[in-house]
Amino acid sequence: MAKKFTWKVWLRLNLLTKDVENDYVAEVSTTGKTLRNEDIAQVIKDEGSELQYETLLDIINHSDRLRRERIQQGYSVQTGVCHISPRVTGNWVGSAPHFDPSQHKITCDLTASAELRHALEEVSIDVLGVKDSGARIGLVTDVTTGKTDGAITSGGDLIIEGEKIKIAPAGEEGLGIFFVLPNGDAVAVTDPLAQNDPKKIICRAPALEAGTYTLQIVTRFSNSAVLLKAPRTLVYELPLTVA
Repeated sequence: MAKKFTWKVWLRLNLLTKDVENDYVAEVSTTGKTLRNEDIAQVIKDEGSELQYETLLDIINHSDRLRRERIQQGYSVQTGVCHISPRVTGNWVGSAPHFDPSQHKITCDLTASAELRHALEEVSIDVLGVKDSGARIGLVTDVTTGKTDGAITSGGDLIIEGEKIKIAPAGEEGLGIFFVLPNGDAVAVTDPLAQNDPKKIICRAPALEAGTYTLQIVTRFSNSAVLLKAPRTLVYELPLTVA
């Protein structure tokens, strides 16, 4: 079957298998910014919908709110994109178990819908080659738990590993480490960095409310001798979650 769409991917070294050479993972080269409800509403409008943009956006946002509320009530939710089901993780020990926030986590499982799986059959892969050692965030480790799966501790120490991630120049406004919420609000790291090197940063996470965050590093570091003329934003591809 002829493919209608193509994902371009780079191969980059897998930092999770440090003892294995020539082990790579694919990184999709995204075509632009993350699409939000505002963008989807505009696309629907551009495709000829007779509804006003504000009405379309209100419907989409209203649908999102209802889905969130139903999940809070314990329902599974099926859309044309994914199936969302509530889940509680962690081990339960003893004859009278109780929920312990330090051991258990309330979360959700997301599974691609049949419609999305069918749509992905029309996607081909174009491997662009091995990505150079450019600036990137490769791995985040929660020092409190030792986890690297994206679960972090509010107010806990983090080890951030990557390439060209050093915050430089020191003290410049707008640079630093940020935890960005889905609505775009950002919480900055304000404590002094325990380590600030090109390949490793050790920082203390701010007091973060429960939720999902995107880790961003904003820096002008390029190498030891040269700084970028404008700040560069590095985005960690794995969402970080606070229970």
